[in-house]
Amino acid sequence: MSKLSRDWVLGSTPRAPIWADVPAEKWNDWRWQLSHRVNDLEVLETFINLTPEEIEGVSAEDKFRLDITPYFASLIDPNDPMCPVRQQVIPKGRELKAFESMMEDSLAEDRHSPVPGLVHRYPDRVLMLVTTQCASYCRYCTRSRIVGDSAATFSKAEFQLQLDYLRKTPQVRDVLLSGGDALTMSPRMLDYLLSELHQIEHIEIIRIGSRVPVFMPQRVTDELCDMLAQYHPLWINIHVNHPKEITPELYRACEKLSQAGIPLGNQSVLLAGINDSVHIQRELVHGLVQMRVRPYYLYQCDLVEGAGHFRTSVSKGIEIIEGLRGHTSGYAVPTYVVDAPGGGGKIPVGPQYVISQAPGKVVLRNFEGYITTYTEAGDYDPTAIRAWEARVEKRSEPGQEGVLSLLEGKELSIKPEGFDSTHKRGGSEHRLNRDESKWTPYHAGADETAIPLTASEKTE
Repeated sequence: MSKLSRDWVLGSTPRAPIWADVPAEKWNDWRWQLSHRVNDLEVLETFINLTPEEIEGVSAEDKFRLDITPYFASLIDPNDPMCPVRQQVIPKGRELKAFESMMEDSLAEDRHSPVPGLVHRYPDRVLMLVTTQCASYCRYCTRSRIVGDSAATFSKAEFQLQLDYLRKTPQVRDVLLSGGDALTMSPRMLDYLLSELHQIEHIEIIRIGSRVPVFMPQRVTDELCDMLAQYHPLWINIHVNHPKEITPELYRACEKLSQAGIPLGNQSVLLAGINDSVHIQRELVHGLVQMRVRPYYLYQCDLVEGAGHFRTSVSKGIEIIEGLRGHTSGYAVPTYVVDAPGGGGKIPVGPQYVISQAPGKVVLRNFEGYITTYTEAGDYDPTAIRAWEARVEKRSEPGQEGVLSLLEGKELSIKPEGFDSTHKRGGSEHRLNRDESKWTPYHAGADETAIPLTASEKTE
């Protein structure tokens, strides 16, 4: 993407002919955009030359919800079935087909939900689902099990359960509002939720994940920005998948949010036939950073119903990161992640830059294939920081300490469920297996701030 010119920024996206005569004051009203969304075959056929498979998808009775704002529909190429915008929002017959490992709730969000709509997967942060409604609906939606279903949306009583849980869970410092899309909520309800969260002392930051600026930039009004600015530190991640979605309207919406002091990031999904290309991804991230939007995550497509035909290989995602790292600015490179099926959370995946290691030496390669050796410090003392570390408040992460607990010497191993009982082989306690101290390493678990032993301690 070339440099965004001032004339481009001040311009507007051409409308589809069906809306050519809509007065500007209506077109630029987000409520008008919501109330005039396209959701049936008859209207779609007036401005898009649909393929037989698209007609099959649109006509299916049990399809995931179809709604497209007039603004976003105007980005669709009416004559190109491979249009990257068109593929994201127009259903195809193939989305109804099951595929290997497909699940209704592939990330096990509902399993990690202590109260309705609140997902507590990580130790210090939660996902707060506040609505099931979106401005438009992505065909690969991770939450298609509830999103788009007005009967499944969350009540004020459930909001109170979510807020009560957060008030009594001091380990939570970060709350992400999603759904659905929080920016489709009534301004009064969104203001209420942000106000309540802002008053909880241990919540340090609030985040919103939203595709509204992309689907309906008209929603980003001065009034909305003024309201959001009351609740800093507030962060927003938008969702742009292809350079074609970067328009003057989106630029101006992001500009308003930035001027309100809101840091912006972008989360993309790797989608077959849409953005599974190093060159398309490079154009996308260059356009994003020109809007002051930091590429944050590139997601592998989830194993969710309807998303089978969008999925790529993981190797394609690694190839894309290989083609970005070193070939563009570091802050333009997103983190490529696989959101672990079954609820393991986001797992970063990328090229390998460490080629080998030996005591005191690390062999590395760069994006060009240049190989070098880094010599590590021979007199490094990892215990020298102990005095200052003792002044830092330690966060409790019961049951989720993970691999760090091994590195800090708190645990010797992480065992699969049932490991010990399996290896008892049905035997009884006897004189040789009775003493648990046999398997307790020296110093391990002695205190919560265990640190690897010093050289002198190792010789005791």
